Amino acid sequence: MAQITKDTRISDILSIAPDSVPLFQSIGMHCLGCVMASGETLEQACRVHGVDVDKFLSDLTEFVE
Repeated sequence: MAQITKDTRISDILSIAPDSVPLFQSIGMHCLGCVMASGETLEQACRVHGVDVDKFLSDLTEFVE
């Protein structure tokens, strides 16, 4: 499985782990299919949504594993 980092695009994360959608939605990221998601990195999305990227990345990694 591909490694997910702060620089991984949201669209790539959803391709790697489509079951992670509820995790994103739980922190207010509801527009996962929008144009921004295709080019936005995890770090950029977390910044926009006021989410600690390190904490979310840790939660996401644990969820995916």
